[in-house]
Amino acid sequence: MTPARLDELLGMPPIPRGTWAREAVYLSPAAARGGRDPEATAGRLRALPGIEDVRVRPGGFLEIVVAVPGELVTEIAPAAVPGTPVTGVPPWEDLPGTWANPGFVVRYAHVRAVAVQRWAAELGVGGRFRPELLDGRLDRAVLRVLAEAYGRRTSRDPGWAAYAGRLALAYHDAFEGAGALPVGDEEPSPLHAARVRLARAVRDVLAEALAAVGGTAPDRM
Repeated sequence: MTPARLDELLGMPPIPRGTWAREAVYLSPAAARGGRDPEATAGRLRALPGIEDVRVRPGGFLEIVVAVPGELVTEIAPAAVPGTPVTGVPPWEDLPGTWANPGFVVRYAHVRAVAVQRWAAELGVGGRFRPELLDGRLDRAVLRVLAEAYGRRTSRDPGWAAYAGRLALAYHDAFEGAGALPVGDEEPSPLHAARVRLARAVRDVLAEALAAVGGTAPDRM
């Protein structure tokens, strides 16, 4: 179950909540705002594949727990139309190359995500994408931030700059602590392939965010 599918079912984008360390939760006020019975809506959702649980909260809000959070990666692709640069905000600078510079942090994350695609091809990492394998702590942290991309793409005020910084930092942690590539004599595995696909999603979203803040998305630094 993905954000786009939930939007289709509920009539408005779901809002990711919590850390997703233990469960992947979306919040939706759709039932409360649409004049529908929240309990009935929750019952219908619980019967759908990909939904692990639905909890009705005060005010008719629904907490929707999806079974395989990694499925959201399948609906992330390069933006068809580059984001419109935000006015009144100076473009991010490449230098200094420190973690205190958001321009460097975001561009470096994009470079790393691009490099993963290149190295994966050289090492023969591939095969069917199995989203259920993206269940490690660092993988889920990246997914949690990526889950916001759908709603931000449809928002009048997406806040790309702050969002890109959060996504970049989550991906740097995953890049360093949850490797997408085999090491030494290690054989490529389905988990490697899943993490390569996750890196591709990060690449696409960061490129869109960088375009929106008037910056470039380099392949190398």
